[in-house]
Amino acid sequence: MLTDTHAHLDFPEFAGQLDAVIARAAEAGVHRIITIGIDRESCRKSVAIAEKHDNVYAVVGLHPCNVLDEGAMDFLEELPALAKHPKVVAIGETGMDYHHLPSRGLAGRKEESVFTALQSGTAESLQAGIADGAMKSTQAEAFKAQLDLAVELGLNVVIHQRDAWPDTLDLLRPYTGKLRGVFHCFGGSPESAAEIAAMGHLVSFTGIVTFKNATLVQETAKSVSSDGYMVETDCPYLAPVPFRGKTCEPAHANLTAEKIAELRGESAAQVAAETERTAHSFFKFDRL
Repeated sequence: MLTDTHAHLDFPEFAGQLDAVIARAAEAGVHRIITIGIDRESCRKSVAIAEKHDNVYAVVGLHPCNVLDEGAMDFLEELPALAKHPKVVAIGETGMDYHHLPSRGLAGRKEESVFTALQSGTAESLQAGIADGAMKSTQAEAFKAQLDLAVELGLNVVIHQRDAWPDTLDLLRPYTGKLRGVFHCFGGSPESAAEIAAMGHLVSFTGIVTFKNATLVQETAKSVSSDGYMVETDCPYLAPVPFRGKTCEPAHANLTAEKIAELRGESAAQVAAETERTAHSFFKFDRL
């Protein structure tokens, strides 16, 4: 039996078919699903889904890419009440993401005139740099607020990190021993995973480990301790082989677990048992 520790059941891809999606997961041996909120609306929907389905739990938080949305930071004031719901098992997904900074939108853009590009680009680059700084600082503020809330409520955190490794660890380091985090959709090196583990945190693997060109994360999946990782889909994204490029769903978590078992030279049953113990230890399924 498996837990899909990171799904987005509130996303439009699953509208009107949740019962069938959850049933297919159960048939595939995925008996529990954790649906993850990313903003006010998503969190409310995730909790509502968890209320309706006994084997679904929710995680609530503000995604770093959404911190500049209208009313997003105000949502952090509402988050404590929502996080106290008995079906909420962690805070997140929260963290730092520099991959989607405003300045990235300028990269590779073509202009009809080189002179025009230089003239306008200078001003736009300056503006984008200011916007980058605002987004980074707001992400840090939101991340710290959610880490503080997790400590207050005795919950752990689901962490999103992309192209912001040093800053993410710097912000997380003061919370060592106060909470644990899982770096979801982990694609880093064995050395990075070991750095996380030394701080008491976990990693989680998606269907990416089944991709032929994913040699780095495959090495990491082989290297982590048996109690140092979990399995997720991040559905509707990142469907594993042979469904790559199609809509991912929680049932596909078993394919990721099977690939990890192959990489580690273990049985699928062993991987399922180990990740289940880790999920029970990390998430607060029976906290209230």
